[in-house]
Amino acid sequence: MIFITGDLHGDIDIDKFNTKNFDSSDLTKNDYVIICGDFGLLWNNSKQEKWWLNWLTNKPFTTLFVDGNHENHDMLDALPIEEWNGGKIHRINDSIIHFMRGQIFTLENRKFFTFGGADSIDKEHRREFISWWKQEMPSCAEYEEGLYNLEKHDNTVDYIITHTCPSRIIEGKTYKGITAIEKYFDNIENIVKFKHWYFGHYHMYKRLEDKFTCLYWEVIRLI
Repeated sequence: MIFITGDLHGDIDIDKFNTKNFDSSDLTKNDYVIICGDFGLLWNNSKQEKWWLNWLTNKPFTTLFVDGNHENHDMLDALPIEEWNGGKIHRINDSIIHFMRGQIFTLENRKFFTFGGADSIDKEHRREFISWWKQEMPSCAEYEEGLYNLEKHDNTVDYIITHTCPSRIIEGKTYKGITAIEKYFDNIENIVKFKHWYFGHYHMYKRLEDKFTCLYWEVIRLI
């Protein structure tokens, strides 16, 4: 089985995985929970952070996530790159895996296009290399790799998993501005055939049109 949810923000929203909120007792490590960015448990290597990483690791399922804007991207980028189920990952451990940007993975015979990142509107109140990293926004190479991998799959996938979303989906619905990544996703929406697009970032649970869902606290079953 595959489940999906919104931002984790380290230990701030990790209660969503408590047994009373999400009964995972019947799951195994062959079942997956996907987080739509702002994982946040690779942040400062503190004892508290390590405790929560261990807590999540000991859950019966495997955690998969795209990165958001509130990540320590230096820590993520320092991890070795592996190939897994068709795409590139950073393996935090055997139970927690980071989906890199612009990748296509096959899970349960479905194709997932993954692309993390977003712009922080509060970056002027953060400190570089301590609470903000410029890698929150994708590089030109990452944008190009995403298009290249989609073309290899005939621009057809089952699901798209991101942190933010196309600009037209959020325009007029949020105070967050439109940046290069939302415009990139506008192009992806125009050229790619997909069943559904899931994203986080906006701290709400709402279906937007037929093919887009913004997730936050809820953990919903996908497959």
